[in-house]
Amino acid sequence: MATDDEGNSRSLSRVLAAPVRRAMYRMRSAAQAAQVTTSGADHHSGIVDCALYVDGLRQPGDWNYRDALAAARHSRNGFVWLGLKEPDANELADIAEAFDLHELPVEDAVKSHQRPKVERYGDMTFVTLRTARYVEHAEFTETSEVVESGDVMMFIGEHFIITVRHGDAARLAPVRAGLGDEQDLLKQGPWAVAYAVYDLVVDVLIEVSAAIEEDIAVVEDSVFARQGRGRIQRIYQLKRELMEFKRAVLPLQRPLAGLATGQPADVPSEIRRYFRDVNDHLTRTVEQVMYFDDLLNSILAARLAQVSVDQNNDMRKIAAWAGIAAVWTAFAGIYGMNFAYMPELHWKYGYPGLLAVMVTVSLGMYRAFRRSGWL
Repeated sequence: MATDDEGNSRSLSRVLAAPVRRAMYRMRSAAQAAQVTTSGADHHSGIVDCALYVDGLRQPGDWNYRDALAAARHSRNGFVWLGLKEPDANELADIAEAFDLHELPVEDAVKSHQRPKVERYGDMTFVTLRTARYVEHAEFTETSEVVESGDVMMFIGEHFIITVRHGDAARLAPVRAGLGDEQDLLKQGPWAVAYAVYDLVVDVLIEVSAAIEEDIAVVEDSVFARQGRGRIQRIYQLKRELMEFKRAVLPLQRPLAGLATGQPADVPSEIRRYFRDVNDHLTRTVEQVMYFDDLLNSILAARLAQVSVDQNNDMRKIAAWAGIAAVWTAFAGIYGMNFAYMPELHWKYGYPGLLAVMVTVSLGMYRAFRRSGWL
């Protein structure tokens, strides 16, 4: 029996360890691929900034993240904010070892286009959110890019927060500058930085929403103008860009609502109030996005209806002119049958009289078609 129990325990251990081994294998493969890609080229660090905060104040000096983490753990109320931009797998693996990060979120942080979420790994929380910014353009066309997207990911622990940014849709330099004067807020620890990042991202989303509204107004005016001939391709392009924006806004609702209600539980109660304010702003943006989607659908349906009406008008014009031409064809067909006894053939005024009849009937039909709106 002891042997069977030991065998079952070993089997269970192998089953539980299999996902971890697969994750480690993927990380090593990604690191090797990155090393091969960057071989022969200069290595550029993904570290943008490393700061040590104690009692809400940033400590002077240039800090190495290992030294800063050690100092934060020895202080009463300190934490490290390490900012990264598109780090490679090797560099992120070293940082993960120093901060004791779980391998699964580390693997996600190397990639981009992650779905917004909040996940708990032991004493650490992993947060991802999609970012978006408006791409300025002089005139909206069928190929205009309206929304540029990116990602921000955060590893949040008791004494550290690591932000990993992909793309330039939401740059975090204004957050660092703005938090410099918020000592009371920074005393709340790393979650204060997380709130500031969320606040920046949502504020940028609000700006994007306002800019998209202007583009929709331009397209709407071109469709419903008196001589409007708005191209359907422009509407499709704007709708496609709106879908890209929706992928950044809509999935953010659930994780942000969880943070506002205290999930995970280590979010300070004071910070939850700030998260609730950000969640309110996001809710208004979501309502705007849904309204834009419905409005674009209505504009598209109206433009398709206009196209159908234009096609019907063209067909009526063609049919009207075909009817007028049929008059001449009918008379020509009758007199082209070459019967021997046709009294009009020997009439002196037969030819001009026949032309006069044909012209009179054609003019009458033309006038009738004009009155009915066919011409």
